[in-house]
Amino acid sequence: MHEDAVRFLSQPVEAQPGSPLRVVVYSRIAEAIRNNLLHPGSMLPTETELGTDMKVSRTVVREALMLLEEDGLIRARRGVGRFVSDTLPRIGIERIRPFEEVLGGPGKKLEIKRTQVVKQPASEFSAPGVGVNPGEDCWLWESVLIRDGEPIAQLQENISALPVSFAGGPAAPLEIDDDGGTTLLAALNKAAGRSLGPGECQIGLSQVGPSRAKLLDLRASDPVLVLTQYVRHANRPFYLAKCLIADRAGHLSVMQTLQS
Repeated sequence: MHEDAVRFLSQPVEAQPGSPLRVVVYSRIAEAIRNNLLHPGSMLPTETELGTDMKVSRTVVREALMLLEEDGLIRARRGVGRFVSDTLPRIGIERIRPFEEVLGGPGKKLEIKRTQVVKQPASEFSAPGVGVNPGEDCWLWESVLIRDGEPIAQLQENISALPVSFAGGPAAPLEIDDDGGTTLLAALNKAAGRSLGPGECQIGLSQVGPSRAKLLDLRASDPVLVLTQYVRHANRPFYLAKCLIADRAGHLSVMQTLQS
């Protein structure tokens, strides 16, 4: 590994208001990848080495690496180690649906339990997805989706806190009433008077991890489906969501149509 990358990663990290330590570690490594200090295909230091350098526990490092793998920035080779992905995630051109439509259905009662709404600095992952620079303000809505009394998914939705224009009107700060009954994307579609897009939904697999296992009544090692949604508005990145879906959700239908 290049000595510039070693020096950058070896700086101790500190918890920041509103950001768990795992997110700070995630952002440090993601920044090194985005700035090409860690080159595509290069091998990352071990969990123990990263923890020692950053002065955080191995558990914190492991959770940060899980997030990086979920987001397509790194990949793991069993028995070998973790490597920077050869190509970084892209944003495509398909329309997508709010998650209450993806996970709901006829005869299924879907409840959205809001766990957090907060304005916070954008991370290295969320910033490009919502069209801001890392550290600039964005909104985070976190929810647990409960179907027929069982938690089946944990959802994180992000948008920029910058003013936005809908239907050709003047740009203004978003004012969205959070009644706790819808996802952020559904509320945005209502505010815009139409379904926003184009966008993309990427699909992957991961382990839920200890911090999110409690929300879904799972073990930390249990597998989850990871759906990552990107939506563009006015020809720029606008909305980013990541949804972890437990296997108890059963059959999942993902419908996408091309935008003409």
